[in-house]
Amino acid sequence: MSEADLERARATVARVDIDPEETEEWLEALAAVIHHDGRKRAQHLLERLVEAARTGGVAIPGLVGSPYVNTIHHSDQEPIPGDQAVEQRLRALMRWNAVAMVVRANEESAGIGGHLASYASAATLYEVGFNHIWHAPTEEHGGDLVYIQGHSSPGIYARAFLEGRLDEEQIANFRREVHRDGLSSYPHPWLMPDFWQFPTVSMGLGPIMAIYQARFMKYLHGRNLVDTADRHVWAFMGDGEMDEPESMGAIALAGREHLDNLVFVINCNLQRLDGPVRGNSKIIQELETSFQGAGWNVIKVVWGARWDPLLDADERGILRQRMEEVIDGKYQTYKSRDGAYVREHFFGSSPELRAMVEHLSDEEIWSLNRGGHDPHKVYAAYRAATNATGRPTVILAKTVKGYGMGAGTGEGQMSAHQQKKMEPATLRRFRDRFGVPLSDEQAEAAEFYRPPDDAPEMVYLRERREALGGSLPARRAEAEPLEVPDLEVFSSQLEPTGEREVSTTMAFVRVLSSLLRTKGIGERVVPIVADESRTFGMEGLFRQLGIFSQVGQLYTPEDSGQLMFYREDEKGQVLQEGISEAGALSSFIAAGTSYANHGIQMIPFFIFYSMFGFQRVGDLMWAAADNRTRGFLLGGTSGRTTLNGEGLQHEDGHSHVLSSVVPRCVSYDPAFAHEVAVIIQDGLRRMYAEQEDVYYYITLLNENHHQPGLREGDEEGILAGLYPISEGEGTGPRVQLLGSGAILHEVMVAAEMLREDFGVVADVWSATSFTELRREGMEVERWNRLHPTEDARASYVERVLGGREGPVVAATDHMRAFADQIRPHVPAPYHVLGTDGLGRSDDRPTLRRFFEVDRHHVVVSALHALGLEGTIDPAVAAGAITRYDIDPEAVAPWLI
Repeated sequence: MSEADLERARATVARVDIDPEETEEWLEALAAVIHHDGRKRAQHLLERLVEAARTGGVAIPGLVGSPYVNTIHHSDQEPIPGDQAVEQRLRALMRWNAVAMVVRANEESAGIGGHLASYASAATLYEVGFNHIWHAPTEEHGGDLVYIQGHSSPGIYARAFLEGRLDEEQIANFRREVHRDGLSSYPHPWLMPDFWQFPTVSMGLGPIMAIYQARFMKYLHGRNLVDTADRHVWAFMGDGEMDEPESMGAIALAGREHLDNLVFVINCNLQRLDGPVRGNSKIIQELETSFQGAGWNVIKVVWGARWDPLLDADERGILRQRMEEVIDGKYQTYKSRDGAYVREHFFGSSPELRAMVEHLSDEEIWSLNRGGHDPHKVYAAYRAATNATGRPTVILAKTVKGYGMGAGTGEGQMSAHQQKKMEPATLRRFRDRFGVPLSDEQAEAAEFYRPPDDAPEMVYLRERREALGGSLPARRAEAEPLEVPDLEVFSSQLEPTGEREVSTTMAFVRVLSSLLRTKGIGERVVPIVADESRTFGMEGLFRQLGIFSQVGQLYTPEDSGQLMFYREDEKGQVLQEGISEAGALSSFIAAGTSYANHGIQMIPFFIFYSMFGFQRVGDLMWAAADNRTRGFLLGGTSGRTTLNGEGLQHEDGHSHVLSSVVPRCVSYDPAFAHEVAVIIQDGLRRMYAEQEDVYYYITLLNENHHQPGLREGDEEGILAGLYPISEGEGTGPRVQLLGSGAILHEVMVAAEMLREDFGVVADVWSATSFTELRREGMEVERWNRLHPTEDARASYVERVLGGREGPVVAATDHMRAFADQIRPHVPAPYHVLGTDGLGRSDDRPTLRRFFEVDRHHVVVSALHALGLEGTIDPAVAAGAITRYDIDPEAVAPWLI
């Protein structure tokens, strides 16, 4: 006997029952409890037994997971109200119109896209919610928030069409928005600002945004700002979407924070875009264990009501065992075949199973439905979710991808997600299957169908939504504007600091502190950090404001005897998100859209290492713009050469290049405290007084410098993106030096070196935003192009630099592409220095020399520029290269 055989034998002996009669007595007792007192009583007894066994030192195997059947037994189901025959007809009409919308769009313009299979599998999941669960905002109810899976948008439009919210022209123009009154491809609040609430089609973002939205609702409630006690967040997603790290990455937070106002509905149709989600295993069972371990309430909706008699008759558990052992790849195959195939390959695995269904025809076997298509099962799950307390709920609903589309047209098939078209015969079969009253010609033309307004279906549809407060989805931006303080509230940051040196990070913290003390504004401020408060000098907010926690502080912190101790509080104002930029940005989005979702304007300030913003969670940054988010992002320790010692992974020289591609992100790279104050005050005006849907990205520095203070009249240039901070005195060759952020201080020293060592006069400019300068320049350029017979306009850059003498040299702590944005608008030879390449660990002077942006390279660039235009001898620049010990043969830093 081999060692493996010996181990198997030992395992068999270990499983031998030493007292079968006693075991049978225990099992009979359990069965009696279930029969007489119900499943909940049995569950309670088992939990107490397990608890007692563990106390007694008995090893208990892992209990995570449950059989592959519905969590809610049919005898415990809460019955669904309403007229189910009417609801079935309404679902049929929505399915038809959703299909017609996509088919017609692709017939008109091949390749326009759209999805048929996703909504086909999820229609019942949505309709039960629309008809019975989800509240719209009213005087009595703040409204539920529903994150709709992006690929299901045609079905949501189909419902809005039946409700009369969208007309036939609009749904006929699905995905045709530029020159028509059409509909956006997916949920996009920017494109349909009165309809969609949340952008969700970038898969994985819906789940994480929903989690932090639910937590932010608890935050608003805990701080007595908004009563959110009876509201829920519902998030719909597919089982394939759960592969995205963002989908699962924050589920532990939801369990830890007891977000019982959160419901995930995962449409488990077992299929990704290309094939099975878990062909060799079972995605529902996998997700169950993950969510259970994270502290969620898990409700499985696996089988429809037609399975109930079979399961009731399954006294020996043979059917349950078969359901458990069949893997998802096989279940997918069953649904792509027919009833005879299912009889042979599922029930045919044993004589007992075959006998169990011998009274059923092949058609009846084929009609054995999955739970996600059974409104009774779905409603029971939804009611259980809304009644759950102390834990979030996930509903795992098993469906068929492409349900109703028909064999050969995607139903249950690998190609379902790519299906955009239907042949005439397929459209007729689809019409027949769902009983849509259209002629053959109408069906083949994929005509839309809406019953008369007084038809029973239409009356019922309106009544159900009226009972729940009105139509959904609907975005309502009705929050009152805020009274924004004048710039003088930041007076301490507008004055020169004299001998005292401060960083712009510290200036921001003081600006924030001033806002927190401002009446009418302070309580609306939401400080958000991703576990870096102490880095940015914000630990004083812990004691002053408290860190939000639903349970308060259940321990005495180690630093309780210190002035700035770590304080968690049920009414805390700071959101300390731990080491999760994605989570912190999701909180930023939730706070920055509170004006639309909760009727109150909140002012989020999320501060983070600039390296870990747009680079790490750029997809969420884009979603923030689509969400019409308002607020401030603060990129701390910005620049490639400022965070000396931290090296490549921490040194940012590109965040402003990345932020520049987000259309609604207003970006600034200030060098001085007064610039920070002016920019934030104007951002408050634009976003919270005028209610403009933008958000700000402001980079901050960790270097201490003397602060010159605000001069009268400089505000316009600061906000525009460029203004002079010093005028060179004297005669001689002249050059214009532009700098931003950390490198502006090198530029200022370079100006002195040019004057003292080379007799070159330099005007120095602070370029607070190359991005905003470029955008303004593009507007002017476009206007000129489209008005060729009118006098040309000049961009801001052209206007302020146009009367200046000499070439222009720009140096920043970012890639050259950052300052290069304004090249088309600079009315002189333009030379740019930047920090292209990977970061390094060293001190700041060495790093700036390495990246060729220090004062010496600024001087050399200015001399070279003057030499090119013939103002000075080129040999002067060559002499400076030798004087500063610059190696002209060194490899460029971006090549190393």
